[in-house]
Amino acid sequence: MATLIDKAQVFRSLHVPGTPVVLPNAWDVASARVVADAGALAVATTSAGVAWSLGRGDGDHLTRDQALGAIARITAAVEAPVTADIERGYASDPAGVAETVRGVLAAGAVGINLEDTLRPVAEQAERLTAARRAADDAGVPLFINARIDTHRLPPGDRTAWLDETLARARAYAAAGADGIFVLGTPDAETVRTLVSSQPLPVNVLAGPGSLPVSELAEAGAARISAGSSIAEAAYGLVRRAACELLEKGTTTTAEGGFDYATLNALLLAGPEH
Repeated sequence: MATLIDKAQVFRSLHVPGTPVVLPNAWDVASARVVADAGALAVATTSAGVAWSLGRGDGDHLTRDQALGAIARITAAVEAPVTADIERGYASDPAGVAETVRGVLAAGAVGINLEDTLRPVAEQAERLTAARRAADDAGVPLFINARIDTHRLPPGDRTAWLDETLARARAYAAAGADGIFVLGTPDAETVRTLVSSQPLPVNVLAGPGSLPVSELAEAGAARISAGSSIAEAAYGLVRRAACELLEKGTTTTAEGGFDYATLNALLLAGPEH
């Protein structure tokens, strides 16, 4: 059986510019098992999907223990390496981020996403450094994916947006990050600029409105993830199916889903059984 260090090394090796690791994000054991069975080389969590599945809103509304519990259940359910979206680190200071990272490792994950929410660069760098030290002290080459939230800046000044993104990327690299995650739906030229103008592998989203994986790969992306889009689609299906049944008394929206026997067998198989 692969050790945590083995899984961390495998996951790290998957980040190849131009030949990216593709991550259809999961949010619970069932979705993680489905994603792994579909052929994903690693499983990434979506913090939004995890929060929704636990009856909470996204945006640091989970407790650390709730988040770590979800991570542990997912890592126990799949053989593939798991990387966890830990939002802002479920902590107010760098020491708290380090504590969360120790919990993530204990839960069996080998990567994290840590978002900056546009906090001052120096503050976020301290949080990333604390995460790096905690992982290094544990002897695990945790992949730290630094999410840069410059997509929240007012629209209109593309140059300022890119300059701020790149400045943060360079600072985060110096602080110990292993990759950067830039939200939004950048065009190929922007992805190429992100790749060529800072030292870390680039993670971008694939979802409604984005370029296809082939074009993002050609632009040099090393990691492509779905974010919350698959969870959104799943809950959208629930709403459409519920409305159809309640309003029309029909069930055509539910056609084409996972059949009971196949899904049940998938959940009965796996590491925890």
